[in-house]
Amino acid sequence: MTPDAHPSQPGQPLSYSDGTTSLEGHLVRPAGSLGSAPGVLVVHQWMGITDHERQVCQDLADLGYVALAADIFGAGVHPGTLQEAAQLAGSYKGDRALYRRRIAAGLEALKAQSGVDPARLAVIGYCFGGTGALEAARAGLPVQGVVSFHGGLDAPVEALPAPIRARILVCHGADDPFVPPADVAAFQEEMRRAGGDYVFVAYAGAVHAFTQKAAGSDSSRGAAYQETAARRSWQHMRDLFAELF
Repeated sequence: MTPDAHPSQPGQPLSYSDGTTSLEGHLVRPAGSLGSAPGVLVVHQWMGITDHERQVCQDLADLGYVALAADIFGAGVHPGTLQEAAQLAGSYKGDRALYRRRIAAGLEALKAQSGVDPARLAVIGYCFGGTGALEAARAGLPVQGVVSFHGGLDAPVEALPAPIRARILVCHGADDPFVPPADVAAFQEEMRRAGGDYVFVAYAGAVHAFTQKAAGSDSSRGAAYQETAARRSWQHMRDLFAELF
C-alpha cells in the first residue's frame, strides 16, 4: 500500500556520475526510520532541476518514498533561456541511448541509498522528463512503474517495440498542442505491439505543462498550469503506486 503521510527531511544535493560525467541530483528522505522504502526517481523538464522538481521530491518523501531528482544534463549545466533548453533537451531526445543511460545512472544512485528497497522503484517525469520516464520502461530498466506528466510520447522511428514490463501511467493534457493526436495514436499502437500495461488519462482543457505553476495561466500559449489537472494527475500517480508498492 502507499505509505501513510510522514514528515520529510530537508532535501540534500547528491553527487553521482555517468561514466566520466559528473551529475548532481536532489535527494529527499522521509523523516524517521521507516525500514525499507520504495524509491522514486524524478526526471526534470527541459530547464533542468528547478524548485518544481525539488518540491515534487519533498511531496513524495512526505508520502514515505525516498525521492531523487535526477540530473540529466550534468553538474553545473543550467539552460539560461528557453531556446537553450530546447536545444539541450533535443540533443537527448535525439540520442535515446544517452538519455536512457543518464536515467539508469540516476536509478543506480537511488538504489545505493540506505533505506531504499531496490525491488520497489518507479520513475516519474515532467515534459522532457515525461519522455524520459517512458524511455525507462522502453529500455526495460529495473522499475515497477513509470509516470509521464505532459511528456512527449514519440519513440525513435528506428526503434522496434520490445516487451514492456513496467506499469505505465500517462497523464496527458487533452488540448496539448505539442503532443498531437497522431502521437497519441502511435503511442497506443506501440504499447499494443509491446504488450504494455498502461493507463492513459487525458485531462479536459489542459494544455502542456499543466502541473507547473511557473508556466502561468494563459492556455492560449499552449503551455499553462491547470490546478484541476495537476491535482487529479497527482492522485492518479498515488493510485498507481498504491497498486505497485
